[in-house]
Amino acid sequence: MYDYFTLGNGVKIPSIGLGTWDTPDGETAENVVSFALRNGYSHIDTAAAYYNEAGVGKGIKASGLPREQIFVTSKLWNTKRGYESTKKAFEKTLSDLGLDYLDLYLIHWPANQKHFSDADKINLETWRAMTELYLAGKIRAIGVSNFLPHHLKPLMETQVKPMVDQIEYHPGYLQKEAVRFCKDNGILVEAWSPLGRGRVLSDERLARLAGHYGKSVAQLCVRFALQNEILPLPKSVTEKRILENRDVMDFVISDEDMAEIESMGEFGWSGLHPDEVDF
Repeated sequence: MYDYFTLGNGVKIPSIGLGTWDTPDGETAENVVSFALRNGYSHIDTAAAYYNEAGVGKGIKASGLPREQIFVTSKLWNTKRGYESTKKAFEKTLSDLGLDYLDLYLIHWPANQKHFSDADKINLETWRAMTELYLAGKIRAIGVSNFLPHHLKPLMETQVKPMVDQIEYHPGYLQKEAVRFCKDNGILVEAWSPLGRGRVLSDERLARLAGHYGKSVAQLCVRFALQNEILPLPKSVTEKRILENRDVMDFVISDEDMAEIESMGEFGWSGLHPDEVDF
């Protein structure tokens, strides 16, 4: 049921990705990515701002899997927004990864009105460059990250609308308005920090619910995202947990338990708001 999601342009994206935020470059990134790909993952999420694209690329090669069997995402960092700089940054990302194309490329954060008087223009110029790269066949799908509905609306009027919005999403931080907007407009929501960067894993309520199924809180969180038709990107550098985060297809959270999770108050939020961040 959840092997793949299908993007608005028909591209299939594996339903659980390995997040690589805060994964050290070099041997660690290479080993983590190679291990994941050799053990059931086929979707890797990185970013220029993670400073590990070279190691991730080496891990992809070391896995021995054919390139066409691996879905690779990276992201454009904030200092590279704009038409020309986006294209240059994309080429550097490809070079660092050692790849000929990307499966998905995202604008990492929107330019916001608090720090840019012409924020919408900056976002549109960045999107224009990404659209051209997509239409040229260098990227199979394009999207954004951390965009709220008011950031997304100008892009919806362009030639190619975003196919993905990757946002912080986990029990305790559901961003219902953004999720609803994306679903209403055919944009797949991806969950960065589906485990709340570990902040939600000690929650007693979630532990109790996970116990109903003989699963860990991490597995409950990953499954919760999937059942809400949101693609989770759990991150770990520990082999046992990488496997654990993958093994969530053998249970279903009941409607009652889903409702309880959705009714929990806010907790575990990173504190990063797209309209407030200054980076």
